Amino acid sequence: MLSWFRALLPKEDNFFRLFDAHAATLTKGADAMRHVLDGGEDTAQWCAKVVDHEHEADDVAHEVLIAVRRSFITPFDRSDIRGLTNSLDDAIDQMQKTAKAITLYEVREFEPKMRELGDIAVKCAALTVEAVSLLPDMRKHHERLNTLTESLARLESESDTLFDEGMKALYAQNRNGSQSDAMAFIIGAEIYDHLEKVVDRFEDVATRISGILVEHL
Repeated sequence: MLSWFRALLPKEDNFFRLFDAHAATLTKGADAMRHVLDGGEDTAQWCAKVVDHEHEADDVAHEVLIAVRRSFITPFDRSDIRGLTNSLDDAIDQMQKTAKAITLYEVREFEPKMRELGDIAVKCAALTVEAVSLLPDMRKHHERLNTLTESLARLESESDTLFDEGMKALYAQNRNGSQSDAMAFIIGAEIYDHLEKVVDRFEDVATRISGILVEHL
């Protein structure tokens, strides 16, 4: 009877499958967000795709949290599972906030530094997918995992520089003092802020993974 009951419960390897699925939504979301930053007539369509991927991520996160409650055995501490899930979710949530701001203000043209921040987000997503895929055998892959988390931290530092450069250029373009210039600066600054926060959230994922490594190696 007990063995039959356990067979109905989520298995440990199911968590890793869900982590992979969650990370994959970040890749799709970052790719769609990068297309948004190309601007033009397809901007609204790509914004909608970012939102769709965020909904997909929510579904995966919900499944993980249900599995945590039902499982006798988990691959690592329940608090770490929730923390990793929340950090993954925060990353794509921030992409959704970016897309919503762009939709709200009907922006169709983007600054070069915005596109560069989008490129960094795409790179971060790829590194995150790889890092999550290595968690089932973290002891074997701990060196590669450390390299990946360090790379994510470096990309976050690069994003800070791009943000500063972009804001400086944005101010230079819109400092004449007209009402339209002021609005352009406010809207551009909000988009820059959202984009920079996307990369920040990826660094949060890296920090969470590093914490898991410290606790379990």
